[in-house]
Amino acid sequence: MNVLVLNCGSSTVKFQIIETDAELIAADADRRLARGVVERIGGQALVTLEAEGRPKERFAEPLRDHRAAIDLILRWIVKDGTGIEGIRSLGDIHAVGHRVVHGGEKFRAHARIDDTVIDGIEDCIELAPLHNPVNLKGIRATAELLGTGVPQVAVFDTAFHATMPETSYLYGIPYQLYRRHKVRRYGFHGTSHQYLAYRYGQMTGVDTGAVNIITLHLGNGCSACAIRGGRSFATSMGFTPLEGLLMGTRSGNVDPSLVEYLIMKEGLNLPEVDMLLNKQSGLLGISGLTSDMRDLLEEEAENQDRRATLAIDLFCRRVKHYIGAYLAEMGGADAIVFSGGIGENAPEVRRRVCAGLEWLGLVLDDGRNTGLPGGADGEITAEGSHLKAYVIPTNEELLIARETCAVLSP
Repeated sequence: MNVLVLNCGSSTVKFQIIETDAELIAADADRRLARGVVERIGGQALVTLEAEGRPKERFAEPLRDHRAAIDLILRWIVKDGTGIEGIRSLGDIHAVGHRVVHGGEKFRAHARIDDTVIDGIEDCIELAPLHNPVNLKGIRATAELLGTGVPQVAVFDTAFHATMPETSYLYGIPYQLYRRHKVRRYGFHGTSHQYLAYRYGQMTGVDTGAVNIITLHLGNGCSACAIRGGRSFATSMGFTPLEGLLMGTRSGNVDPSLVEYLIMKEGLNLPEVDMLLNKQSGLLGISGLTSDMRDLLEEEAENQDRRATLAIDLFCRRVKHYIGAYLAEMGGADAIVFSGGIGENAPEVRRRVCAGLEWLGLVLDDGRNTGLPGGADGEITAEGSHLKAYVIPTNEELLIARETCAVLSP
C-alpha cells in the first residue's frame, strides 16, 4: 500500500509517500518513496521536493491556497508520466493519512474519514482554531483531487493521550466546566510519543504492553509524556500546546493570574497576551536573541552570553522537573527517551538534563552522548546504569502511514 501522508499547517503542506502494509510493518521494512514541503502558501510559495532516483528540487511558485499546493504535489508525483518508484499514476496512491491536530473527546482512536468524521473534526475547531480548519482544507482538497474512491484516514495528535486517567487530565477547576465545555488536558505530539514507545520496544525487545518510559519531544515545540504499559499516562501539554515545558517561543507553565497582571501593568488586551505567551516567550523571550537552541549553545560557547546560558539552563531545568514528577507518579520507569530537533541533536542539552540524576540511577556516558551521530538512535547511559537514557529520532510520518494502514485493514 502506498500511503500519501499529509500534514497541513496554516501556510504549509508537508508530505511523504510511504510504502507499507502488515508484512512490511512486521519486518520494519516500510519504505519512504518521496517527501517534501510547500511553505508560504498564499503568495510566492517555496517548494522543496525529494524522491528516490530523482534529483532534489527547490523552487518558488505562486500558490494561492492549500488545494493549489496539494495539486502541485500530486502533479509532481506523476511528473511527465514517469512517476516515482512504484507510482506511475495517481491510481497508485492507495490511501491518504492526514495529521489532524485535535480530536477532542470525540476521537479516542484514529478514524477513516467520512461525513461523520468531518463533522466531528469541525466540532473540535473551537479547541484548535488555528489547526483543525487547515486540516479540513487538506482533507477536502485531497478528496476533490484524488476522488472519493481513495480512502482517507484522520490520525489525531490527541488520540494517543486518550488513555490518560482523570487524575492526569482534569484541572482543579469546577467540575461542571469540564462537563459543560470539555475543559481538560488533551496533550499533543501524540504521534511522536506513540512512535517513540514503539521504537523503544523494538530496540530493547520489550513488548509494547510492558514499555514504561518517559519520552521527551524537544524541538521548537516541546512535550514530555509518561508512558506506562505502552500507553500515555500523563503528558505536559494541556488544553492547548502552551502548557508544560519551556519551548522556542512558548512560555510553558505560568501562574494563570499573570494574564490579568500583564493586562493591567502593560496595557495589553487578551489577544496581545496570548501572542506574548505563544510567540514572544520561551527561549526567545529569556535570551532576547533567538528561539533556536543551536544558536544559543553557540552564543554561550563563543561569547559566554549570560542570558543565552540562562535560557538553556531554564529549559533543561523544566525538562528535569517533569522527569522527576513522572518518575514519582509512575513509581519509576525503565528509560528516558530524547527526541525532536533538540533532543536528537544537542548532546549538551541532554547532558544538562541528566546531570544530578545519578541518585536515581541514571549515569550518563559522555562518550556515547557526544559520539552519537546525528539521525542515529542509541543508548547514551553507562553500562550498569539502572535508569537508562536513549536518543531515538522521531518519525511521525511513518506512524501516520502505519496507522492509516491499520485503520483500513479488514
